Amino acid sequence: MRKNKFAILALAISAFAIGMTEFISVGLLPLIKDSFHTTISLAGLTVSLYAVGVTIGAPLLTPLTNKIKRKHLLIGIMVIFIIANACAAFSTTFSMLLAMRILSALMHGVFMSIATAIASDLVAPDKRSSAIAMMFTGLTVATITGVPLGTWIGQQFGWEASFITIALIGLLSLIFNVVSVPSDLNEYESASMLEQLTVFKNKSLMMVYFITALSYGGTFVVYTYLTTMLTDILHYSDDGVVLLLVIYGVMVAIGNTLGGKLTNNHPTQVLIGIFLIQAIVLFVVGITVSHQILGTIAILVMGLFAFMNVPGLQLIVVLFAERKNKATTNFASSLNIASFNIGITLGSVIGGYVLNHMSITMTPYFGFTMVLIASVMMWIVYKNEKATNVNIA
Repeated sequence: MRKNKFAILALAISAFAIGMTEFISVGLLPLIKDSFHTTISLAGLTVSLYAVGVTIGAPLLTPLTNKIKRKHLLIGIMVIFIIANACAAFSTTFSMLLAMRILSALMHGVFMSIATAIASDLVAPDKRSSAIAMMFTGLTVATITGVPLGTWIGQQFGWEASFITIALIGLLSLIFNVVSVPSDLNEYESASMLEQLTVFKNKSLMMVYFITALSYGGTFVVYTYLTTMLTDILHYSDDGVVLLLVIYGVMVAIGNTLGGKLTNNHPTQVLIGIFLIQAIVLFVVGITVSHQILGTIAILVMGLFAFMNVPGLQLIVVLFAERKNKATTNFASSLNIASFNIGITLGSVIGGYVLNHMSITMTPYFGFTMVLIASVMMWIVYKNEKATNVNIA
């Protein structure tokens, strides 16, 4: 059991490297623009094409790799990920950099789907959500701390150094995965592509995918433009914003871990409550956003609940898929990873529209509405599960 904890830690380090590379380009855009003598909008393709790669790659590649032993697949993913980031650092053309970003994104999608299943299999049934939460903590911590660190490295030593750093972290995680992840993992039965596509007929799973996109998107309506809100509305200095983002990251990590513990049992029922509180907090952010102290407290509490739902949602997908057909579990999980990324895109687009046509202070109310709808949909899932007398709700 102790070795399994190290295995989950290895997965978390891999998730950190992958999370760091997802958003690293945001801080490096000016440097990339100058290096390749392109425009800032074209440089932005290193961000947007990555998101597209994850969204498409997860459901497209996961079923194609279903027959490969999961530890072998995990190692292969990390090797390609390391190579992609190393090649990105030594890109001689902008096209080559974009190609390496897309390759990294494809590995991202497959990794998150199989890592979820591996983490949940390494622990007792009543600890599965906590295991998923620990693995996802690497991703959430990277979003807050890894990106500023990578940006600083890029500013000091060149944007290439940021990608080399990510490759080195990936190499470290690869070594840990080889050593600590068991070779005798429970392998799912092989399934044809047609059989795996039956996931789309699973009404409960399809509902959860919509819930994932709405709940995650509701947070990103606000989070995408959080820095602007802190500077323009709450009037914090650049140093103040950095400090608050670090504290926000700590709150996210706490919330993610707490969410895992809370959803170990009866995840659908618990998630209804998490979504309702998350919606209320977003509403409070909207009310208090013009008051520096109250607004700051509300935003930090928003961080606590922002990703608290993630481990529970991933666990439900695994449980629902296993109940119907274990051979479709990885594919079902990959579709939820795609749903998270759809939620990020959806939240960013809605937030941008509100920013341009209304006011940034209105973004929390749109987030509130999206999460509230997610809570109602989760209540419907809970009632349906309870009606079937299955011990998942």
